[in-house]
Amino acid sequence: MGTWALTRRGRRTARRASDSSALETAARWGFVARGVLYLLVGLLAMRIAFGDGKREADRGGALAEVAAQPLGQYLLWALGIGLAGMALWRLSEALFGAAGPDGHKPRKRLLSLARFLFYGFVSHSVLSFAAGTGGSGSGSSDDQSEDVTARAMQLPAGQWIVAIGGLAIAVAGVWIAGRAVLRKYRKHLKTPELRGRTRQAVDVTGVAGGIARGAVFAMLGGFAVKAAVDYEPDRAKGIDDTLRSFADTSAGPWLLALIAVGLAMFGLFSFAMARWRRI
Repeated sequence: MGTWALTRRGRRTARRASDSSALETAARWGFVARGVLYLLVGLLAMRIAFGDGKREADRGGALAEVAAQPLGQYLLWALGIGLAGMALWRLSEALFGAAGPDGHKPRKRLLSLARFLFYGFVSHSVLSFAAGTGGSGSGSSDDQSEDVTARAMQLPAGQWIVAIGGLAIAVAGVWIAGRAVLRKYRKHLKTPELRGRTRQAVDVTGVAGGIARGAVFAMLGGFAVKAAVDYEPDRAKGIDDTLRSFADTSAGPWLLALIAVGLAMFGLFSFAMARWRRI
């Protein structure tokens, strides 16, 4: 093989390594951004549980909280760019396969595609909020949920569409909680680097955070199904109203406080993923 061919191959290898490194950095920054949002939503939910419900416990409330801090505008841009990095990483998994022995299976690629769409939407809403153009990131999740449900119900077979969508969200919530209980996240971690108390802390935040996150999704989907069955779009709830509904149970605000702690733990778990996840 000639010198020119060797040089060309070396350049391709270097470019792939550079692209991989940039993608890994984007993914890890995305986990940090996700962690910040969940941590803030958890803290806002905790305030509601103890009687301070001035700000909604959802993405809009979390972004407003960030914007109120010194250098808040710069922090918002950092969060939006981080979430965009997460979306790009998930897109690369959908196109080229994820890390791991089964990362190239169609099911895994479809799941990565769904995550790309989700994080792409969230990133766009955060960046819109940072740019001051409004968007879904700045509005109430409850109003948005009711509006989307009402529009969906106006479509042919709208009730079925909303019911199936709600059921899918509820099932996803159970799936999320179940995977957390079974510690499925461990297969994605650099386990040799996790020892002793560090590993215990990751397990505590991963399990508790996953259960809380799954419970919120399951409840959110249940409300959507209820709205479809009753043909009442205003019965659909966003994240804020869903969290507040935990305080209306027989356990009172203590259940909401428990869920709030779990969501904050999921934020901490996201920070751990940023450090120890295999990309």
